[in-house]
Amino acid sequence: MLRHTKTQIDAGIVDRAAALFARHDFAHTSLQQIADAVGYSKAGLLHHFPSKQAIYDAVIAALRTHMEELLEGVKALPAGIERDRAVIEASIDFAFERPGISAFGNRIAISPDPANETLNAIGFLMYEALSIDLQNLQMERLVRVTSAFAGLGITAGIAEQSKLSKEWRGLIIDAAMDALGH
Repeated sequence: MLRHTKTQIDAGIVDRAAALFARHDFAHTSLQQIADAVGYSKAGLLHHFPSKQAIYDAVIAALRTHMEELLEGVKALPAGIERDRAVIEASIDFAFERPGISAFGNRIAISPDPANETLNAIGFLMYEALSIDLQNLQMERLVRVTSAFAGLGITAGIAEQSKLSKEWRGLIIDAAMDALGH
């Protein structure tokens, strides 16, 4: 039987907690809910993370790292169809690999907190990856991006729950590209 490493266990805790934070918000998610979601006692969970805040901080760090890696992977591409496809493909793969963190990212896009500079900075990384110029905002592009990624997030979640990720991946990418007007 294959044993998971501490890093893998911690990543699983962070992802499950992120899903709960996406659904209930930080204030309305308890340590016990997180422990139940990962199959640990509260004491066992606290062995991995000293507090709910530490778990939340790990969620934010994981999302920031993903967005930074996404931007790094596409910044050499010119704005346009190739760059958009690369962002969509990376986003769908991340949604399948880390569904909780992906859902959390969608939640902060839907309910932005103008006072939260950390989360806003993460959102700006996505805008930069998609070549959105906030100084010269094109409303049609913003609506298309919002529609594409909201649809991608929801559909990826359904595919993952239905165990159809492999079968739906290409279809989700095509639908998101269509939403972007490509």
